[in-house]
Parts: sequence; C-alpha cells; structure tokens
Amino acid sequence: MFRVASLATALLVCPVAVAAAGCRLALVLAMDVSSSVDAAEDRLQRGGMASALVSDAVERAVFASDLPVALAVYEWSGRYNQQLILDWSLIDTRADLLRAAETVARSKRSHNDFPTAMGYGLGYGAGLLERAPSCLYKTLDMAGDGQNNEGFGPQRAYAAFPFEGVTVNGLVVNAADYEAEVGLIAFYRAEVLHGPGAFLVVANGFDDYERAMRIKLERELTPPAIGMLSAPVDAG
Repeated sequence: MFRVASLATALLVCPVAVAAAGCRLALVLAMDVSSSVDAAEDRLQRGGMASALVSDAVERAVFASDLPVALAVYEWSGRYNQQLILDWSLIDTRADLLRAAETVARSKRSHNDFPTAMGYGLGYGAGLLERAPSCLYKTLDMAGDGQNNEGFGPQRAYAAFPFEGVTVNGLVVNAADYEAEVGLIAFYRAEVLHGPGAFLVVANGFDDYERAMRIKLERELTPPAIGMLSAPVDAG
C-alpha cells in the first residue's frame, strides 16, 4: 500500500518527468564469469537466468504495468574483462521477453581465467545505465560466487562512478565450499547492496541459481515493490 501511494504521489507531483519516461525500470543483470565459476556452473547460471526471465511469475511482473521495462545483461570478471550479452532492450511484449531470454541462453562465455574485480564490474554497469532508456527507476543486479579480490571494491566504485539514483541488489551464489565463501553473504550486505530498497537473494549453489533469480526478478519487476523498502533486506 505504501509503494502504491508513493508512486501515485510521484505521478501527481512530477507529471512531466513521468510522461517523458519511456519505461518504469531500467534493469541491468551482471553475471559473474570469474575463474571460480567452472564451465558447468556457467551453463547453470545462463540457463537459470533465461528460464527465470520467462517464468510465469516474472512474466506477470514484467507486464503488470502499462509502462514497459528495459533490460540489459553483461558478464564480468577481471579488471578489463566485461562483455555485453544483451544491449538495452525495451520489453513491451512477450516476444520481446522471449528474445531477451533466448539471447542470454545462447550466449557464450567470453572469459574464464580472471579474478573477481567487482569494483570494475560495477563501474561497467554504471556506464551501461548512463545510456539506458529514460526510465523512472534504475537497478543493477550484481551476482557472484566470491568476494572482490582484484582492484578497488564496491564502495570505491560507488564513490567514483555515477550511481546516484541507482539501486544495486545482490544475488549470492553461496556454495560454502571454500573458506572465502563463508563470509560472502556478510560481504554483500556490507559492501555491495546500495541505494533505496536494496536487497539480497541467496542461491544455495549454482543448481539453485534459477530459483534465486526468479525470486529476485519477480520482486524487482512487480511495480508495487520497486523502491518500496528503505533499508537492505535479504530474501530466501
């Protein structure tokens, strides 16, 4: 109810800005392809993201408003190892959503032997959002299975790149197979989540990636949930 009321207020207070907006949400999905992700795990995350995008729950959320959403997807790993998978696509019809999911499903991994340079990955995402379609909200999803281990971290990225008005959510792939992963959830909570309503979803290994992605996308794309919360929270 709070979100619906606040959105209605925004429509009344800023009718010109709302009329100029081509969509309600510019959403960037960032996929981890660092060396800790093996070939089988990479296939699970690409397939999981594609399947989540066309799930019934996510499809309902995408088309729950007259205003469409804009979607982009990229992969990240080392300092200079980011690759665009899906450039900005306005999701106005079911065919648009299917094309986006197929693009992700058919994509091929660009790098497989670089460390986890999360600050650089976030910087790439900020640049992508700067050329996004005009939308009411901007969200970047940082998915990963490890903490930053090369270059500057997320907090320095937020200070150095244009993240004003951007919410950064997290998807932690927490297998807990290695000592570094034990603190991964705490790292995301403290360092990665950013902006109004930021939240975290945890996948219990890459086999659970599709479920976690579906939960996250449904929450982000359902109109009453966008920007609803004032503090970071976790989802299952």
